[in-house]
Amino acid sequence: MQARDLMVEDVVTVRADADVSEVFRKFARHSFSGFPVVEADGTVVGVITESDLVDLFEADDETLWIPIGLPPFVDTLTYQIKPPWRDLDLGVDLVRNADRPIREVMSTDPATVTPGTDVDEVLTLLSSTDPDINRLPVVDDEGALVGLIARQDVIRAFHERRMEG
Repeated sequence: MQARDLMVEDVVTVRADADVSEVFRKFARHSFSGFPVVEADGTVVGVITESDLVDLFEADDETLWIPIGLPPFVDTLTYQIKPPWRDLDLGVDLVRNADRPIREVMSTDPATVTPGTDVDEVLTLLSSTDPDINRLPVVDDEGALVGLIARQDVIRAFHERRMEG
């Protein structure tokens, strides 16, 4: 079994010149957790995920420094804080980031495979935790997108194969 046996060819993509607001609309219209990002010629340049967009709304600095003692004997403690979602002003953050180029937010240099990649390599990539890969763009020799393999595609293919045999 090879990547071509697992991939779907009708892939929803995001243009590399899109902005954050366009990508939010794409996530709202499709039930995917990520999309390949492509140039006009179809070359894969990145992947954008829901997690990448959620990161836009997290506080830049989650460390609170607390001074302890009196000068000159002052020590500091660090304390990690995570503000709850309700404390963030999502409307302001969305407006602030709406025109931001997706190139600044996407994961660059994504793992890709070719149609002839062996299933064992596909399984190795999708089961890796560093980085955690949920989808693999399938590209031709020039790097243009020809398909996509998501974890559920692999599971479905193996299930179908077991049901046949």
